[in-house]
Amino acid sequence: MKAACTRRPLFALAVLASALLVLLPCGAAMAQIALPAVAIKSAADGVQTYSLTFQVLILMTVLTLLPAILMTMTAFTRIIIVLSILRQALGMATTPSNQILTGLALFMTFFVMAAPLEQSFANGIKPYLDGQMAGEAALERSVQPLKRFMLAQTRESDLQLFTKLAGKQPFPTPDDVPLTVLIPTFITSELKTAFQIGFMVFIPFLVIDLVVASVLMSMGMMMLSPVLVSLPFKIMLFVVVDGWTLLMGTLAASFHQ
Repeated sequence: MKAACTRRPLFALAVLASALLVLLPCGAAMAQIALPAVAIKSAADGVQTYSLTFQVLILMTVLTLLPAILMTMTAFTRIIIVLSILRQALGMATTPSNQILTGLALFMTFFVMAAPLEQSFANGIKPYLDGQMAGEAALERSVQPLKRFMLAQTRESDLQLFTKLAGKQPFPTPDDVPLTVLIPTFITSELKTAFQIGFMVFIPFLVIDLVVASVLMSMGMMMLSPVLVSLPFKIMLFVVVDGWTLLMGTLAASFHQ
């Protein structure tokens, strides 16, 4: 338990530091400038004033870009799309709510991305924070685990398409693929995979809707909404088969590390 508690702040720091190193092309240059984080000045009457420096300003700017990083370079896209399709298949427009689905997708993303983020922290971020590595080398080593994760999820056909659109020759090794090509390739592949999983999730509930609609029509109850009647049956089916466990397990297992 003590070791787990110790890793939690390190994991959170890895998430923030990865965002900083990934989205700052000038990180290597800034790493060569030694700047204090916060300057504290004490007046004669004991009043203290605080002044922010460039590093803090850059960090606060990067924090605003964290949602873009989360949606384009992690497992979040696939998970949130599948959860949204599930809610649509159940026929419940607002249950679970958007906040619950987003929170579930967020923590599932942390679960799936734990290994790449820990590698990124150990290989590049921690040595940089300890002063053992220059900013340019730390940037390269921190991005490599994220690139390997994204490359493992991408389709070869998508990578070839965006490589051709970028006007580049096929890359000799996966490490040579730049982020400008890899990120759109990764997003496209994630959208395809998410819709494939969503299709498989939707089919059982669609069958229930068709059966209920046919039964109501044969009984002459055309004024009764089939959606209203099929909803309890779909919920019962999802609960009986332990749908949440199956879905979460399938999503986690669908990512190649």
